[in-house]
Amino acid sequence: MKNILTALFLLGSLAAFGQKDIAFAKTEHQFGKVAFNKPVTVVFQYTNKSTKPVVVEFANAECGCTKPEYSAAPIPAGKSSTIKVTYNSAVLGSFKKRVDVKFAHSNQPYILTIEGEVFDPKAVPAATKGKARK
Repeated sequence: MKNILTALFLLGSLAAFGQKDIAFAKTEHQFGKVAFNKPVTVVFQYTNKSTKPVVVEFANAECGCTKPEYSAAPIPAGKSSTIKVTYNSAVLGSFKKRVDVKFAHSNQPYILTIEGEVFDPKAVPAATKGKARK
């Protein structure tokens, strides 16, 4: 009995991780250097590869510094839509933030990741400001 339950669990896990009905063009974005208190935004595009319309149930960021925006309208089969993610850059230093996107038909969320480094442009030495790079 234990072996049967284990096999069912593994098959269910494989089915959830093998989802191919939503295809994101990319799931990670590197902003690089970001100026302090200058919000930055990236748009993640996805395509509905299934035969039925899909709906974003929710998109949750791991903290209040990151804001996902998306349409609640159903996305028809074969069509694309976007999820816009904005980071407020209110804290100096490196960041890596995650947004979990859950579609109504899916058991597992899709994970989008943004990262970069917030710097204070006022802290840049005066001798290097305005100089062209060679």
